[in-house]
Amino acid sequence: MGEKSDTGMLVLVGAPLGNIADASLRLRDILTTADVVAAEDTRRLTRLARDLDVTVAGRIVSYFEGNEERRTPDLVDALLAGDTVALITDGGMPSVSDPGYRLVRAALDAGVPVTAAPGPSAVTTALAVSGLPADRFCFEGFLPRAGGARRGRLRALAAEERTLVFFEAPHRVADSLADLADAFGLDRPAALCRELTKTYEEIVRRPLGELAAWAAAQPPRGEITLVVAGAQAVPREAPPDAELRSAVAEREAAGMSRRDAITAVATEYGLRRRDVYKLAVGGE
Repeated sequence: MGEKSDTGMLVLVGAPLGNIADASLRLRDILTTADVVAAEDTRRLTRLARDLDVTVAGRIVSYFEGNEERRTPDLVDALLAGDTVALITDGGMPSVSDPGYRLVRAALDAGVPVTAAPGPSAVTTALAVSGLPADRFCFEGFLPRAGGARRGRLRALAAEERTLVFFEAPHRVADSLADLADAFGLDRPAALCRELTKTYEEIVRRPLGELAAWAAAQPPRGEITLVVAGAQAVPREAPPDAELRSAVAEREAAGMSRRDAITAVATEYGLRRRDVYKLAVGGE
């Protein structure tokens, strides 16, 4: 991977969340062969390499929120010169609420290929162990720090039907949970996942009201991921039969097949397809 070419490659490297045994063989290989390793925290990288018993042969540079705008052009220049640049954060995948997006976008704009050595992710790990539906979800990252902005964001999300995943700082988690309970309801199922994969991993699964009270009484420490169940869908009230027949006819007139028109109307109103079919055919 260290061989030069006309254009280098940017490799996004997934780092262990806490348990060093989660490091992949590919992670080890990239750390030893990349020409440049851009790390969110160079001290954490050095410790990771030591724990993995590997030597980082390439140039190590820091790449974090405070310097990414300034450092991105230099890394793109290295990529254009043929270097392989590995980007690694303190844990999880780069660019997921961590530095990385700016460099990915700049590399792509410069015509440099971007790939990943995928690894652990706090988002999907917390989602998987939460016990909440994981077939459809959305990741919201960190909520706004200011209370008013945070409450506004949560009010906008209150009707979201997909499971929601948030990151939160330990000193704000009690306030955020209280605002979540107020916006989403005390009984909305949720899970607080703390220090995932680490020695003191803790997963607390309770309704938002109970979880907010628990966090207020004993503020949790460490890295925290919140998983909250989506809102229950409220079925639309079915209109009169004549209106249903008209809805099917309108879709057919717009170019839908009768089968697709009936399916669309049944889905829209939460009805059985055969019932809508009987109405549509019986009205002829």
